[in-house]
Amino acid sequence: MVLAPLYAPYFSTIVVWELRKAFARLAPAAVAVAGLAVLPWLVSRTRRTNRGAPAGDGVKTLGCLGAVAGLAFAVAWLVYGSYLQDRAYMAGAQIVAEPVPDFAARSPYLVGKAQAAPHLGDVTGEIADITYLPDADRFATLVERRGWLTGYEVGLVQEVPLGGTGRAQQRCAFDVGVADARIGGWFGHNLGRKISARERWVRFEASDAYVTCSGDTPLVVVPLKRQTGILVVTERPAGVALYNGRTGQLALTTDTVDVPGPSYPTSLAARQREATAAVGSFADWWFERSGWDASEDGANEGNESEFTLRHRDGSGGSAYVTPLTPQGEASSVVAVATVPTRHRGTGLAPLTVHRLDPTWPSPKAIVALVKAEYRDVCCYNDDQVFEVVPTGGTTWTATIGSEQNIRYRVEGRGQVGGREVSCLKAADGALIRCAYAAPGSPEEQELGRREDGKPKERAPDAPPDVGDLTAYTPEQLAELNRRVNEEVNRRLKGGSQ
Repeated sequence: MVLAPLYAPYFSTIVVWELRKAFARLAPAAVAVAGLAVLPWLVSRTRRTNRGAPAGDGVKTLGCLGAVAGLAFAVAWLVYGSYLQDRAYMAGAQIVAEPVPDFAARSPYLVGKAQAAPHLGDVTGEIADITYLPDADRFATLVERRGWLTGYEVGLVQEVPLGGTGRAQQRCAFDVGVADARIGGWFGHNLGRKISARERWVRFEASDAYVTCSGDTPLVVVPLKRQTGILVVTERPAGVALYNGRTGQLALTTDTVDVPGPSYPTSLAARQREATAAVGSFADWWFERSGWDASEDGANEGNESEFTLRHRDGSGGSAYVTPLTPQGEASSVVAVATVPTRHRGTGLAPLTVHRLDPTWPSPKAIVALVKAEYRDVCCYNDDQVFEVVPTGGTTWTATIGSEQNIRYRVEGRGQVGGREVSCLKAADGALIRCAYAAPGSPEEQELGRREDGKPKERAPDAPPDVGDLTAYTPEQLAELNRRVNEEVNRRLKGGSQ
């Protein structure tokens, strides 16, 4: 009975995961320490056997040196093992100079989060998670029911458009008498226990889970992960768990084609992106001379990496997108990392790092630019600049407004000749004006068409425009000349009276 918890699927899975990570780090080091420490004892034993003499001070000194050498190896392995782990996550990653695919702009994550609570109505639970669903262009909110031995209460899927007044939303309630489990719940109400009972040795991050509504039925989607390796332990995707909020049934599958949302764990995509520090040699990794970091200058506070964005070509694909800055003090965005939100199989999804040319300044500098160039629309009352996200090629998009109403967006194209190429648009994408439009760009052409379409202003004393005289026939020119002569004669006669 005392050892019973060790056989419990949930508890044993956690223990195995933690011991496996510890073994990968400590086992080689422990073997080295033990071997080098025991070596002097073996030497001493051999001397006693051969000569019958006791061990001298030299053997003791050798033992001390062996222990020190073992400890040094242990520390070296712990460091080098971390480098090898990053290299394992970098397997299959590509670093290209190709433009970033075009992504569609969406409402900022903080806006979707702020608009969830007002739309929950009389729901008394606590918001557990908010996730953007790129397939449906909706934000999903998962609400926990209050109490210790309870599960979830309701799922909310709502539209938060950049432009327009659409506010479509759908609420789907859990059957709290049947589907009474949740992530982090107590005892038998723990969804992790139910997953482990179905399949051991898989785990998940609570932040990766989300909810969708299939009619009135809530469905909790939990992307799963598994461990691989012995001396270098890494994580891999392991399908998803689907928890039915009406029946309480749990299904596990590795076929994620029909999953109504991201099936690749966001936490795993983040770990792959962090591993780009090992793109160079061990020395470069140790001295932080290679790889990239997510921009953390405060402009995207609350959501600084792994932006979930849809492809603009309408293919239905989506990706986790992160603007990257070089390691060190530099803050300019020099690359963009993308990882697909859907991936078949149990291997790592492809990580692609797109180098930017030209590069663009840090998100914080872009926010300062927006406030300077468009001070008439930003920022008053509760308005602010929200996420600055890469939307393709060398383009970025910044949204302006309040948490309840997105009013404008500013789209830019990096740096051109030292000047920022940016245009102010309405939230729905209608062009308003540009601080500077690159020659030949679609914005420059649009502004030119608008200018040509405006009626020409005339000076107060300028005669009316009679049009192009070359288009007149000889008869029309003669008639026009006759009328001009008559008007001149009339005015001369009138002036002499």
